[in-house]
Amino acid sequence: MRGTDMGKVTTAYLLTCAAIGVAGALLLGGAWAISLALFAAVPFASVAIAGVWVLPAVIALRLLNRPFAGLLVGLLSGLALSPFYTISAVATTLFWSLFPELPFLVALYRRWSTWLHYTGAVTIGIAYPLLAAQSFDLWSMTPPLVIAFIALCTASCVGATWLGIVVADRLRAAGVARLARHRVPAA
Repeated sequence: MRGTDMGKVTTAYLLTCAAIGVAGALLLGGAWAISLALFAAVPFASVAIAGVWVLPAVIALRLLNRPFAGLLVGLLSGLALSPFYTISAVATTLFWSLFPELPFLVALYRRWSTWLHYTGAVTIGIAYPLLAAQSFDLWSMTPPLVIAFIALCTASCVGATWLGIVVADRLRAAGVARLARHRVPAA
């Protein structure tokens, strides 16, 4: 998608984002339940699955190479989850989708390098524990535990980003990205 095609939003593109968003919501619904159970029992372990929240955005960005595709998928995932987890699900999925999108935004969407995906993963892996420190009572932990907590969250986000890249590359090889860029002639 180079040049003038970057600004055009096709029905196929929107449907691709919707499919990724709904599939992401299904995955996130299960992860949310697991995360809540882990947080209640062993808060430290709950960040081991934190990376699941970046998966939909990573898949969309890698597959479509379009500005704001990750945020659009995050919005759609949150809307699909909101009847089950309240409207705050939208804010949560947008928050987690912002970080995979951020490196591409900083690059003004001129580069779609793989390392930019991992930059977003490392950023959210470090930022989330710090931003949610009060919820996890992070500052009452010993420094080695704080480091381990942040490392666990970062590893989860990097691992999920790797998985998202693999899924998107396989979808692209199956022709999904081509379909999302295809213009259907008017009848």
